[in-house]
Amino acid sequence: MSTSDTPLIPKVPIGEAVDSGIDWINDNLEWLLDAITAVMSFLIDGLTDLLLAPNPLVLVAVFTVLALLVRSWGLAVFTLIGTLLIISMEMWEPAMETLSLVLVATVIAVVVAVPVGILAARNDTVSAVVRPVLDFMQTMPAFVYLVPVVLFFGIGVVPGVCATIVFALPPGVRLTELGIRQVDGETVEAGEAFGGTPWQILRGIQLPLGLPTIMAGVNQVIMLALSMAVVAGIVGAGGLGGEVVQSISTLDVPQGVEGGLSVVILAIFLDRLTGAIGQPTGRSLVAKVRSFRPAAAPMA
Repeated sequence: MSTSDTPLIPKVPIGEAVDSGIDWINDNLEWLLDAITAVMSFLIDGLTDLLLAPNPLVLVAVFTVLALLVRSWGLAVFTLIGTLLIISMEMWEPAMETLSLVLVATVIAVVVAVPVGILAARNDTVSAVVRPVLDFMQTMPAFVYLVPVVLFFGIGVVPGVCATIVFALPPGVRLTELGIRQVDGETVEAGEAFGGTPWQILRGIQLPLGLPTIMAGVNQVIMLALSMAVVAGIVGAGGLGGEVVQSISTLDVPQGVEGGLSVVILAIFLDRLTGAIGQPTGRSLVAKVRSFRPAAAPMA
């Protein structure tokens, strides 16, 4: 059978429909896009200025002490050597630009992801609706996210942070839902038996017991945000991503190696720091359940 005899499947104009949707948003929601641009620019520029205001050695000391208090001497020594190396490679300013972008994107992603994850854990219908959306978001190639955000916000740091938020969001939702669902049902029932309200059980039992898993989700959000922040250098987001993109365009090997090494140092520091925060606090289940025991009525 020749190719001409093969029945043809009509083309579904998905791309054209998306393009029409983007045009409609640009025409009718320009005020919203301008508001998002203003807020994102204010947050990122303000945080970047804050990180670059003190002497770099002051922040090196702060990061080192933070690593020591939260994790260990090993991380503190690595942080000290790593941040001093970033300064010596003259990558401190782009590193702080990338850190501010990652922090802003992470905070916004977590603020959205944790409530959605809690709602999905407590409602099977919401979970069934959210799961395919998360699958779609996680399997979509990272570069594809840059296309619509550039059409909405142009070139610069704002499209970079918006793409980073969307790209980093799914693991926060998934692991928050997992952390809440994996809490022992008998423990929740014990809290209900002592008169705990759903909000009290969520705050006093499910969130503390699910915290290690939830923090693992936050950790993954940070790692994905950092990786996307580098990719976002293609659309002018600046920072270490801009250094890497520039090194590729000019075949500057030293610049590329130094930018990439700075990304690795930031990634290890943030990964170990957030991983330590999620460690169990050591409080017993009995103490959590007893917190729901009604107070004894005063004797007459």
